[in-house]
Amino acid sequence: MLIDTHTHLDSYKFDEDRAEVIERAFASGVGKLINVGFNRETIPTTMKLAEQYENIYAVVGWHPVDSIDMKDGDLEWIASLCDHEKVVAIGEIGLDYHWDTSPKDVQQRVFRQQIALAKHKKMPIVIHNRDAHEDVVRILKEENARDVGGVMHCFSGSWETAKQCLDMNFYISFGGPVTFKNSRVPKEVLAKVPLDRILIETDSPYLAPHPHRGKRNESSYVRHVAETAAEITGKSMEEIAKITYENAINCFGIR
Repeated sequence: MLIDTHTHLDSYKFDEDRAEVIERAFASGVGKLINVGFNRETIPTTMKLAEQYENIYAVVGWHPVDSIDMKDGDLEWIASLCDHEKVVAIGEIGLDYHWDTSPKDVQQRVFRQQIALAKHKKMPIVIHNRDAHEDVVRILKEENARDVGGVMHCFSGSWETAKQCLDMNFYISFGGPVTFKNSRVPKEVLAKVPLDRILIETDSPYLAPHPHRGKRNESSYVRHVAETAAEITGKSMEEIAKITYENAINCFGIR
């Protein structure tokens, strides 16, 4: 059994066939799905999916790209949702220096606020990091994020960065890019990460793995990520499925 630890099934890109996509994932051996709501629009739709399906769980938080839009009361809203039985982490939070939509100081303030909330709620965090490796690691250290740990979502950094995150109690999650033929660094990092710290994901509808690259991604495709992880680690597909499933259960505290 597999777990897609990061998906966006509430995306408008699934509006025409969402139920079919979800059932296709379950039929293909994906036992649980973790859907991520990251702003004012997607948090409610994420919660609706988690309440509708027994094996869909929710992660809620404020994405760095949207941090400029966080209003008074939004942090309290997220805090209240953390008490819901299907919410398993706060995220995706972090820094994104690629898209110039929110000033860096605003991103960093909102990031720190949500780490503090996670520590108060004793919940893991899911980290979005794009072109901001140094500042993400620095803030995680300064805020003692090791107290809660969590997931480095769709990891794209170096082994040196991965080591620092592992030392802070984080799992390293790999998505579609690790399956690409030219993805040398992600493959090298995956080969070095301890087996009990590897997670797999799709980030669907984005970043579809080979052989679906360039098309709409979906949760059933997490199998391709698992197959690549098995090839890189020298394990069987069944072993990687079991390892990453148990890792996800432990990371998110899913009963």
